[in-house]
Amino acid sequence: MGKIISLKYDYCFKHLLLNEKVRRHFISDALEIPFREIRTIRLSNTFLWKQYKRQKQGILDVLVELNDTSRVNIELQIELLKFWDKRSLFYMSKLFTEGLLSGQEYDKLKRCICISILGFDRDEDPRYNRIYRLRDETGQEFTDMFEIHIIELNKPLNGTDRMDEWIQLFNAETEEELDMLQTKTKNEGILEAIRELKIMQMGRAFRAIRDDRLKQRRDRYAREAYVRDEGIKQGLEQGIEQGIEQGIEKGEDRMNSLILCLIANGRLEEIEKAAQNKKYRAQLYKEFRL
Repeated sequence: MGKIISLKYDYCFKHLLLNEKVRRHFISDALEIPFREIRTIRLSNTFLWKQYKRQKQGILDVLVELNDTSRVNIELQIELLKFWDKRSLFYMSKLFTEGLLSGQEYDKLKRCICISILGFDRDEDPRYNRIYRLRDETGQEFTDMFEIHIIELNKPLNGTDRMDEWIQLFNAETEEELDMLQTKTKNEGILEAIRELKIMQMGRAFRAIRDDRLKQRRDRYAREAYVRDEGIKQGLEQGIEQGIEQGIEKGEDRMNSLILCLIANGRLEEIEKAAQNKKYRAQLYKEFRL
């Protein structure tokens, strides 16, 4: 049988994880989280924030918000990269700190998890699926806020690890290997991933038909989302107007809560509008240095 587009290609890997079903099952298996406990698993912007012009920009492969409590970076690194371990820590640290907005307390920081899929061997250890956490010399955990998973594709499989079939999927190079995996697996995420991979192998005509159907579906969702978001926006704007008036009338604590809410939602224009009110301008300058 013929060669296939391998998942080891960066664009193929990223395209596959656009499929929510594949994404859910992969993270469920990689992090050992029961599938039913995954409530939300949104894709996020992969460009990490930088404060200064000369500061190094962080660009992730795939960034996922898990259950609104954790940030998961999924990266594929096939070629051995110099200082890979330091690079991985750099991205993890940046991912952790950029999650805290100005004015928020430290308890708002989200747990950060990195899943690194490597096409090279880091060491001679036969284990190919390892988890790293912050612990002391006795093994007692300091915190679970940082967690690194390393999955190595080139080491021999023991046949018992939950990631074995995913590793086989990443290593598949022919349609025959995909068919063999499809026949034996019971993992719905693997089966969906194989279907996606086979679609990627289709000719131009088949892809055009599929893309047109997907476009129609996306357009329908976009129209529905627009109607929903417009309703939310109108309701939010009315609530903000009322909140500013009530905040001015009922005092400092009420207004502080409103301003923090506006900051968290990026509603800077409403903050400026509140600052224009003479009754509250002095306090805004004092509390938020506007």
